[in-house]
Amino acid sequence: MTQMTWQDPMLGDALVVPQKSWRSFLVQEVLMDSTTATAELGWTIHPSQGWEEVSGYDENMSTIRTYQVCNVFDNSQNNWIRTKYIRRRGAQRIHVQMKFSVRNCNSIPNVPGSCKETFNLYYYESDSDTATKTFPAWMENPWVKVDTIAADESFSQVDLGGRIMKINIEVRSFGPVSRNGFYLAFQDYGACMSLIAVRVFYRKCPSVIQNGAVFPETLSGAESTSLVAARGVCVPNGEEVDVPIKLYCNGDGEWMVPIGRCMCKAGHEAVNNGTVCRACVSGFFKATQGDHRCLQCPINSRTTSEGATSCICRSGYYRTDSDPPQMPCTTVPSAPQNVLSIVNETSLKLEWNPPQESGGREDVVYNIICKSCGSGRSSCTRCGDNVQFVPRQLGLTSAGVHISDLLAHTQYTFEIQAVNGVSDQSPYSPQYTSVNITTNQAGKLDFKHVPTLTMSYLSLLLSLSTAPSAVSIIHQISKSPNSITLSWSQPDQPNGVILDYELQYYEKNQAEWNATFIRSQTNTAVIRGLKPATIYAFQVRARTVAGFGRFSGKMYFRTMTEEEYNSSIQEKLPLIIGSAAAGFVFIIAITVVIIVCRSRRSSDRTESEYTDKLQHYTSGHMSPGMKIYIDPFTYEDPNEAVREFAKEIDISCVKIEQVIGAGEFGEVCSGNLRQPGKREILVAIKTLKAGYTDRQRRDFLSEASIMGQFDHPNIIHLEGVVTKSSPVMIITEFMENGSLDSFLRQNDGQFTVIQLVGMLRGIAAGMKYLNDMNYVHRDLAARNILVNSNLVCKVSDFGLSRFLEDDTSDPTYTSALGGKIPIRWTAPEAIQYRKFTSSSDCWSYGIVMWEVMSYGERPYWDMSNQDVINAIEQDYRLPPPMDCPSALHQLMLDCWQKDRNNRPKFSQIVSTLDKMIRNPNSLKATTPLSSSVHLALLDRSTPDFSSFTTVDEWLDAIKMGQYKENFANEGYTTFDLVSQMSMEDILRVGVTLAGHQKKILNSIQSMRAQMNQITSVEV
Repeated sequence: MTQMTWQDPMLGDALVVPQKSWRSFLVQEVLMDSTTATAELGWTIHPSQGWEEVSGYDENMSTIRTYQVCNVFDNSQNNWIRTKYIRRRGAQRIHVQMKFSVRNCNSIPNVPGSCKETFNLYYYESDSDTATKTFPAWMENPWVKVDTIAADESFSQVDLGGRIMKINIEVRSFGPVSRNGFYLAFQDYGACMSLIAVRVFYRKCPSVIQNGAVFPETLSGAESTSLVAARGVCVPNGEEVDVPIKLYCNGDGEWMVPIGRCMCKAGHEAVNNGTVCRACVSGFFKATQGDHRCLQCPINSRTTSEGATSCICRSGYYRTDSDPPQMPCTTVPSAPQNVLSIVNETSLKLEWNPPQESGGREDVVYNIICKSCGSGRSSCTRCGDNVQFVPRQLGLTSAGVHISDLLAHTQYTFEIQAVNGVSDQSPYSPQYTSVNITTNQAGKLDFKHVPTLTMSYLSLLLSLSTAPSAVSIIHQISKSPNSITLSWSQPDQPNGVILDYELQYYEKNQAEWNATFIRSQTNTAVIRGLKPATIYAFQVRARTVAGFGRFSGKMYFRTMTEEEYNSSIQEKLPLIIGSAAAGFVFIIAITVVIIVCRSRRSSDRTESEYTDKLQHYTSGHMSPGMKIYIDPFTYEDPNEAVREFAKEIDISCVKIEQVIGAGEFGEVCSGNLRQPGKREILVAIKTLKAGYTDRQRRDFLSEASIMGQFDHPNIIHLEGVVTKSSPVMIITEFMENGSLDSFLRQNDGQFTVIQLVGMLRGIAAGMKYLNDMNYVHRDLAARNILVNSNLVCKVSDFGLSRFLEDDTSDPTYTSALGGKIPIRWTAPEAIQYRKFTSSSDCWSYGIVMWEVMSYGERPYWDMSNQDVINAIEQDYRLPPPMDCPSALHQLMLDCWQKDRNNRPKFSQIVSTLDKMIRNPNSLKATTPLSSSVHLALLDRSTPDFSSFTTVDEWLDAIKMGQYKENFANEGYTTFDLVSQMSMEDILRVGVTLAGHQKKILNSIQSMRAQMNQITSVEV
């Protein structure tokens, strides 16, 4: 710690003072710094016997000018000091850093009670330096107060041996400022202190290159929470991708929330951490825009200059239009080898080996050129159209062809060409191998042209036969949790002897390429090792010597659950036991079969971790067709739950448009999602801020793992997640009207009771769905309900459940994230015993009802959490909101039953609300406050009015003291008159804020009820 000397105005000695370092920010532009002054500061002082400018020394023994004051023995101090005119230089928010020391009042002997340890900071805006000794006036207004500054540490003369002072450093900011400049003023009203240094600055985000774009130096906004958008310009040879590129400058002068990006265009690559797009050097190329590096030219190609987007093939090598640019240039294939020809009357079978050189390609095909040569080669002509080629004459992918309908006793020449994708680019004809044959009479085979016999006559005949037709239908014979037994019919046209069958199967929700294959010698098969309660697709095909036929159509069969299997066994046992013929031996046999089957099922189990958990969570709960919620944190690897329940979305499909808020883990944005084959939709995007830990990533994605299991019109819909790119995102449907509580406050009194009940019905329907899935929300509140443009309410925010589970330090109030359990919305048993159930969600739903009917008023108003807990324990409940139907308030009271078993189920709540909607007359009656005063919790901010002697005291007690003159001017000076006031009277008095109107009206209703109680007691 550095030190400086300071002249104590009380003691007159030079004291050694610890010197703290200035706090540094990213980028600051200093407008004024008193420590750099080389002469007197010359600030204006009022009155003249107040502040005094003195010299001191800093830690480098350099002289600095300070101001000090210590008139603590004079009452009613009002000492001002004003800086010189400070030009703001375009800044909208100004920061003032003050270094000061304050004497502890208790350390001054015989000090009067007026001694202070604080001072005030003010500012005054002006377009020019117009201040005088009397202007602006030395008082608040015209001066604008920034704050009262208090010392973190004060000093006394006995600290550390009597002379070591304690220096405080405080920073305050104000804005927006719009004039050319301003003055600062410091007001002392009875302190013994020294203003050691004052530093005035503003913050800005520096010029930066990020995401391939240059962003200019940008001033921070007028408010500390402002985000100032800056448009970026791509670096040379960079191009924008998709959306205009932006960065936002926050109040601390930090860049954040990048939107869009620039990528180096084709022929250029990013270097120096993406700040430069450099042309590809000779011999390298880059075909498209992107972040990838330049690639070396593939084999048999080259470039002619820098910045190449492709490489040119060398002479004799080619590339097709569909070949990717990174593919080597290729050439034509050599001729086919070892041709085998077998003549059968006027038919011919040709087979050959592939060419020795494919040209570097895998798309080699074959063409057959047929020529009828008559008596000599000179007279050869092309064969007529009557000659048949099977499978075809041109573009053969296999090395064999069957040719028929040739003329008898005729000499033919067949040229077998090998061609590939670049053969048509070569100036030369394709290379080929030719064979000459002569057809013979019917019934004779001619082998004289066979150079080497590679297949038997029998296999030749078999190869010319036809494959079997498809199997028509598959039947299920039996099933268990881990196996299915199937049978199928023989093909209608077997076209030979069926050698065996091939069966392929795979889970319905998987791709066909994941299929498993088994062979069966008969038309039945037992498929084992399957998952319980899972649907599989099955297909079968037959095989003869001619090969496989076509697969049958897909048939779907589902394995049993363990419960279904055990139930079927129990149903069959009585029939078995009752069979006299089978007797005891049959029972033993069945027992053995069961043991063997179960043993086999155990050995065949290959269920996934998901299936094991499903069995655990559905035991005793699952109804037909109903899904059950699975806690993602029961997975050993929570990432598996994300993959199981949340769809991965490619980041190229997501377009962020603007920042709409800040979440716990990062920013919340709105944007668009355009997935292949689907229309573009508006979405909300939660992002995970950079520098996250594994735990933060897990907690962030856990909400997606939960949300992805739900599918209901009143539950927020998860579109998917982005986990393979940065930033990590959760993407949900976009709710135009935001959270329910703020939406109601913005539209206070704008909806009919039926509309409000419709909103409540939607929330209850969503909670019924969650209850049916065995999911407990734990944080149901209007702030966690989202509203779309059609006023449809959807339950959201599924994070609190996990955080409460993790917390062990203070189960009543604190969560694992350091936040508070929502006491005002939480059932008593959940607060006291951490007993969270659907019944505790029901209690919270009652609070949500109260929030909706009061248009977003805070439950229990400004009572403390402990007061709320105590009041509920004493059986007090919230009163009906203004104009709330008695039927709705009664439903709230039902939800707030102390015994959780007496609270309604969500299915009952939905049914009750449906009846109200069908019968609107039931919503017209309202409950007078006095009829339920012993049950309803009155506004605790309104104490017993009889404890006050005047209306002014009562208004002060309910924190509405600003209306004392209004009430007095209208003649409301007694409690009798005030108790008769209506809403019209309150408006006439001049109370225009809706919240203040409700607070005063509720207090008047409480006053009226108390007066009625007093009257009834007197009678």
